[in-house]
Amino acid sequence: MENHSTIQEFIFAGFTESSNLQLPLFAFFLIIYIITLTGNLGMILLIRINSQLHTPMYFFLSNLSFVDFCYSTVVTPKMLMDLLIQRNSISLTGCAVQMWFFGLFLATECFLLSAMAYDRYMAISNPLLYTVIMSRRVCVQLVVAPYLIGVLNATTHTTLTFQLSFCNHYIINHFFCDIPAVISLACSDTQLNNMVLFALSCSFGIVNTAMIIVSYLYILMAILRIHSSAGRQKAFSTCSTHLTVVTIFYGTLFFMYVRPSSISSTQEDKVVSMLYTVMIPMLNPLIYSLRNKEVKNAMRRVLRGKSLL
Repeated sequence: MENHSTIQEFIFAGFTESSNLQLPLFAFFLIIYIITLTGNLGMILLIRINSQLHTPMYFFLSNLSFVDFCYSTVVTPKMLMDLLIQRNSISLTGCAVQMWFFGLFLATECFLLSAMAYDRYMAISNPLLYTVIMSRRVCVQLVVAPYLIGVLNATTHTTLTFQLSFCNHYIINHFFCDIPAVISLACSDTQLNNMVLFALSCSFGIVNTAMIIVSYLYILMAILRIHSSAGRQKAFSTCSTHLTVVTIFYGTLFFMYVRPSSISSTQEDKVVSMLYTVMIPMLNPLIYSLRNKEVKNAMRRVLRGKSLL
């Protein structure tokens, strides 16, 4: 069988076939997307204009907000459009582009969260040398590396996926071009695709989880050496925010990509995908702003019209 596609476009099955639910779902996801845009772009702007937030921690946080904004934008606008029209189509090229950018930003966020765990370790274990060790150059390197890994991840999956043949099956039982959903439509052998998807998902998950666990073990030992109760409370507060984000994000990804395909459910996949494509990008800036005293103080000063310099 030749490695080319005889179809020109895919059709998304979406969340529901009921026309009565499409408008309420559109309103619900539109509100979430507006909050996502406002929260993430607002966080980036707040960090940029507030000189007190020009530290390595907030440099990583601004990049996390940028990634959240990007990979939500890759999926949500198309999903909102599909909820308003009856023919939820996407061209083959459009599907490949969406898959590539989604794979890029998803992998980037995974490794960016690991870099943020390392940053928290350096801040707590070496507070006096923190700004020296975490120089601007080191921070940039720790941000660029996740993007390079994201490019490798996205290019690998997109190239392998669109070398497959798609004959008569063109309805994607999903709301975006997720890799497993598209692969399942192929009429050629997908064993290599499934093996690569599982291998990369597991390796990324294991590497990032190990990095985060090791960082937090060292963080815990460093916190226990702090004599001041106020100091321990502050350290726990900043770490708990990051751990909350990591737990939600990695929990949904492991459930989606690492479990055996034999126990997967299409409806479950859609719900879990909705969590990490739509909900998590909205929650991250809210978690960091509501649980971070410095961010809340900066926001109050902006609302009161005071200078942030």
